[in-house]
Amino acid sequence: MSFQFEILHLDALSSARCARFSTPHGTVETPAFMPVGTQATVKGISPQQVEQVGAKMILANTYHLALRPGSEIISSLGGLHRFMGWNGPILTDSGGFQIFSLESERTITDRSVVFRSHIDGSVFDLSPERAITIQEELGADVMMCLDHCPAADLPAVEQADAVRRTVIWAQRCARAKRRTDQALFTIVQGGLHKQLRSDCAEALVDMDFSGYALGGLSVGETPEQMYEIVEFTTPLLPQNKPRYLMGVGRPQDIVEAVDRGMDLFDCVMPTRNGRNAMAFTSSGNLRLRNRCHRDDDRPLDSQCNCMTCRTFSRAYLRHLFQAGEMLGPILLSIHNLAFYQQLMRNIRSAIGQGLWREWCRQWKKDYLGLE
Repeated sequence: MSFQFEILHLDALSSARCARFSTPHGTVETPAFMPVGTQATVKGISPQQVEQVGAKMILANTYHLALRPGSEIISSLGGLHRFMGWNGPILTDSGGFQIFSLESERTITDRSVVFRSHIDGSVFDLSPERAITIQEELGADVMMCLDHCPAADLPAVEQADAVRRTVIWAQRCARAKRRTDQALFTIVQGGLHKQLRSDCAEALVDMDFSGYALGGLSVGETPEQMYEIVEFTTPLLPQNKPRYLMGVGRPQDIVEAVDRGMDLFDCVMPTRNGRNAMAFTSSGNLRLRNRCHRDDDRPLDSQCNCMTCRTFSRAYLRHLFQAGEMLGPILLSIHNLAFYQQLMRNIRSAIGQGLWREWCRQWKKDYLGLE
């Protein structure tokens, strides 16, 4: 079989779990974090460097790649894996998040969402069927159904309309799918309304997709609200399918979501923060522009074995940012990606050894300073 999802360990005191997700381009041990390569690149980092930090699966974006260079071009050049030089699994988002992030540039109906291109102002008509066609041309291992991702603070009546549209579009995506070597995940919407989340999950589970994502989170709600919705919705999803929390996020959010049963994560935070001189470390976050690092000979993180930490001091890294040298953002992005991958390895190890609760307590003490 091209796709398999095998649960390896279940924590006895929480919903945390370890699993193995097999795809045509390789196997992903979960819980896993996917670096974001929106435009067929993880910003500033080569595919080889992404692989070296331990990432197994990356994410790209249907909307952006359809606009530039075009899915037909990528298909003619051998598909997305060959085009970007990445041999591991790829997941493509459908463009549903752009319904939220590019609200001023789009018009939405039940038929489709029509965008005014942020590149040249041209019209881009994205229907569920076209989202599938584009993703099949890209050749990603995992495709996402087109969904309506609304802002978290929208009234219930508008959230309900987004749920209704998401379910209809999921049906159309499933009917449009032709290739058998790609998995199709769907997305549960509903904002902060538990009944809507329940209704959406029930309708989508009945369609028997290959995996299930939670969308419409990390879009303005508080962390506590997000945790509550994840805890409520996760038990409504199939136990034997991957569960993907989209666009999350901070290390503490990942730990909390794993505790509530989520398997896959993505976020631009490691590379975006790296480009802005912020490093994730095992003892908390560092801001390299701070003057206190100007003569600090220590590595970013003594517990990290990435190329950046093995080779360079905090003082040198700060110098690169102060001097405007492009190497600084590259080195810090490499470290931050390595930090996230090490975090996921530690999470999997703790669950596998039956030490999840103890590990969580110690990690929160070390990283967040919580007793």
